[in-house]
Amino acid sequence: MTLAAYTPRSLPESLNGLFELALDLRWTWHHGSDELWRSLDEETWEATGNAWLVLNSVSGDRLEDLAQDPSFQQRYLEQLAAHHRFVHADTWYSDECASNLGEGIAYFCMEYGLSESLPLYSGGLGVLAGDYLKAASDLGLPVTAVGLLYQQGYFRQAISTDGEQLEFYPYNDPTMLPVSPLRDSDDQWVRVVVPFPGRHVRLRAWKAQVGRCELLLLDSNDPRNEPGDRGITSELYTGDPEKRLQQEMVLGIGGWRLLRQLGRRPSLCHLNEGHCALALVERAFSWQEDHNSDFQTARTATRATNLFTTHTSVAAGFDHFSGPLLRLYLAPWLENRGLTAGQLIDLGSEHPSAGNDAGDQGLNMALLALNMSGRINGVSRIHQKVTQTIFQPFFPRWPADDIPADYVTNGVHTPSWDSPESDAIWTRACGQDRWRRPLQVSCPMTAISDEELWEMRRLQRKRLVSYLRRRLSSQHCEQNPASNRVAACGLLLDNETLTLGFARRFTDYKRPDLLLKDPERLIRLLASRDSPLQIVLAGKAHPYDRRGKDIIRRWKVFAQHPDVEGKVVFIEDYDLGVANQLIQGVDVWLNCPRHPWEACGTSGMKVLVNGGLNLSQYDGWWAEAWNPDVGWAIHPGAVFEDLHSSIEDDLSDARELFDLLEQEVIPGFYDVDQQGVPRRWLQRIRASMDQLTAVYSANRMVREYVDRFYLPMVEQGKARSPATAADILTQYQEIRKHWPRLRFSAFNASQSEGRQTISVEVYLDGIDEQRIAVELVAEASEHGPRTVTSMAMQHPLSGSAHSFLYECSVPTRPDGHYTPRLRVRDERLNLPLENPAVLWLR
Repeated sequence: MTLAAYTPRSLPESLNGLFELALDLRWTWHHGSDELWRSLDEETWEATGNAWLVLNSVSGDRLEDLAQDPSFQQRYLEQLAAHHRFVHADTWYSDECASNLGEGIAYFCMEYGLSESLPLYSGGLGVLAGDYLKAASDLGLPVTAVGLLYQQGYFRQAISTDGEQLEFYPYNDPTMLPVSPLRDSDDQWVRVVVPFPGRHVRLRAWKAQVGRCELLLLDSNDPRNEPGDRGITSELYTGDPEKRLQQEMVLGIGGWRLLRQLGRRPSLCHLNEGHCALALVERAFSWQEDHNSDFQTARTATRATNLFTTHTSVAAGFDHFSGPLLRLYLAPWLENRGLTAGQLIDLGSEHPSAGNDAGDQGLNMALLALNMSGRINGVSRIHQKVTQTIFQPFFPRWPADDIPADYVTNGVHTPSWDSPESDAIWTRACGQDRWRRPLQVSCPMTAISDEELWEMRRLQRKRLVSYLRRRLSSQHCEQNPASNRVAACGLLLDNETLTLGFARRFTDYKRPDLLLKDPERLIRLLASRDSPLQIVLAGKAHPYDRRGKDIIRRWKVFAQHPDVEGKVVFIEDYDLGVANQLIQGVDVWLNCPRHPWEACGTSGMKVLVNGGLNLSQYDGWWAEAWNPDVGWAIHPGAVFEDLHSSIEDDLSDARELFDLLEQEVIPGFYDVDQQGVPRRWLQRIRASMDQLTAVYSANRMVREYVDRFYLPMVEQGKARSPATAADILTQYQEIRKHWPRLRFSAFNASQSEGRQTISVEVYLDGIDEQRIAVELVAEASEHGPRTVTSMAMQHPLSGSAHSFLYECSVPTRPDGHYTPRLRVRDERLNLPLENPAVLWLR
């Protein structure tokens, strides 16, 4: 389908290119056009940072004047030419991958954090999705993202005089957002229909251009829909299960139908969390329709190119829907598709019922995504272990280490988060194009002196303090009679004081109150005359999270203590704009979640490019990144099994945090030479910037997805022809029929020179022995690491039909340490994800 251009208002002909520039969200991270938008309407640009709103707010007379202004015309033509060069330039993908991803990647996510001017996000998941899209654009990756256009988005926050969080839901006028209606070649607005009980829901389609990538958005606010249905996409993360299911149907079913309606045939589908799982079912239905097949064959054919990324650290965090609700809503969609509601629920059920439509069996959306995907991954090395543990119950008799969950540690889109001061430093050190090409492991700043690096940090901190004062003023600091006006307006914040930042969702497991475990000790640090500390806080608690709201209230009360008033400030309405200011200016970023509940924790990555240092729990990405040269870790060396969930653990970690602040962080910052420069502190900054910035960038993350997942998955998908998919399914059904009768009949071990020769007799009940792998497993112990050794078939047993002798040689261990097992062998499958059958000797 050819899409028509969108032009909502008339412009002077010589300025028509402003449409193209304003509707490409590249201006959210590439700031070359900032002066252009400032020239149009400086007040609107400074207040909103929304180029599309600026263009639609400026008067026609002003545009006519600018069309005749030579200096503006020159600036405009320069930006238009630069944009065209960017769009048509060679990229890493075009140079290195030669279109090996075919028709590209379809990327589904419930939220996208691209800019505060497009409020379709609540927190880390959305910001990660936004950074992924921006990096994909920089690298030239052919990604089409799919999401929802919320009428309200996530809530806006204010704090009452007594510290209570207040929630507001302002309406997002889509005509003022940097998106355009998706129109077809006949200039008709593209609409998608999803069947609901007793009616059809019509969905309007929008497009946000993200550099070289597209973000397609659906909303249900079509006047032809029923009033209740118009509100399906009203808000992000509603607490109503029925509305949540409706949203996930719109995203998954409607999203894939939109791609199909546009003629897109992505080579791979990447789900960012399980909310989007129904897209994989709709994808299978599309394949089924194209090849006149059945659902199970379609599922087998398509799952090889379905990737499921999970960010969840506890099983309770996955979406669950009840059986009656599912049957009500899914029945119209499943009609005449060869799949019953019971069969679909079985694909996402902890306790499958063989397709029985009776009962109240519910559906786990993450498990549905798991059973429709060919690969799954977590988002850090520790989170891989967490994910394996969460999903182990769904792989009966498989050890956690064998659960096929990989990991790609998250990264941040560095150009979106660097300050003007750090950008100048990095440009001198590494070149103008550094973030758009494959980043090396490091970029040493040998040409940058300590004095220049320290001046960068001082300027960033000064700019942060100025921003905090403006922000506190906008929070009506002078109208709060309970506060000292000078303190409440940020006038006691100091440009030269060590500044600690904490900003994220306020919820119990993230422990935003860890410093409040010992308020007297914290007061002493904040009240110090010779080595002062100041803290800036920001973050929202979910509207239904009373514990999170209580922590905000406690911080607000603490901040009014006479000895610390003005040295602890809370910035309301945390969003991407606030985050950007904080991560550019703070000296130390604090993150202290309970281990191992932090899937990744990308907020700390954002300070790296700006020379900020991390003081964080040894969890998520920091467990991979930390060493004593780059920052500080709470409980360093913690392993996955160290679950911090008790009051004692909180108190222990709080003591360790205070010890680090008192003995290392604060003294290190104020340890200056005769020129007033903290040389040792700057050594840490250099090490952090050099060792970590490139490694924890979205540039690295996206290339890792391409190399380790996308390319091999697309190749595997090419081999899943209709005939191959049908053959895989037939063989699986045949193996399943014989599997209950497979058995071990003998086990023998002999020793020689420190090794054991182990043999086992196996009865395969007529299954081709090439289809079965026999392995010898030893778990990790004081006798050695975990090992899985293939056993070779020696010969059939003449005295028993379908019986074979297998053998292997392994290092000697005590009796009982080695156990044989049988599993399916098929190089075409990702095992045990696509076939979890396994049989152990004991």
